[in-house]
Amino acid sequence: MEDIAKETLIRASQGDMQAFEDVYKASSSFVYNVALRVVNNREDALEVAQEVFMIIHDKLKSFRFESSFKTWVYRITANYAINFAKKFSRSKTVPYEDALGEGAIVNEAQTRMDQEHQSQLIENLLAELNCDQRACVVLRNIQGLSYQEIAQALNININTVRSRLKRSREK
Repeated sequence: MEDIAKETLIRASQGDMQAFEDVYKASSSFVYNVALRVVNNREDALEVAQEVFMIIHDKLKSFRFESSFKTWVYRITANYAINFAKKFSRSKTVPYEDALGEGAIVNEAQTRMDQEHQSQLIENLLAELNCDQRACVVLRNIQGLSYQEIAQALNININTVRSRLKRSREK
């Protein structure tokens, strides 16, 4: 996620829609990717991301800059996605999308297939975990957060993070 200037965040919290659009542009792919890894479904991730930005818009004025904006957004996104996944737990398969046009080079096609296979494998493995474990794995292994940052983002004890990651690895 791109760094967002404190002034931009303050202006957005005061109702400046251009500033909020800048916040959205800087963090939308980040929010979507976290949501996708937690809910494991593209349509649901889009819905979660939309709701998260509504929450961010409403609560931005209460952001006190005690933690980084990225951590704050992690917390909102992960918590909303976990709650969404628990509420609407359903297994959906991700449809195969052939993005290669006619005349594509065989090596490009093979690379694309390998990447899709790997992505599908990761999605299948994440689907085996419960929502809480999945959130910790995504934040640690995909987003690269430290244990302390995960604990702050999910508002849980650091030992809980450790145990969820351990159980996830075992599973």
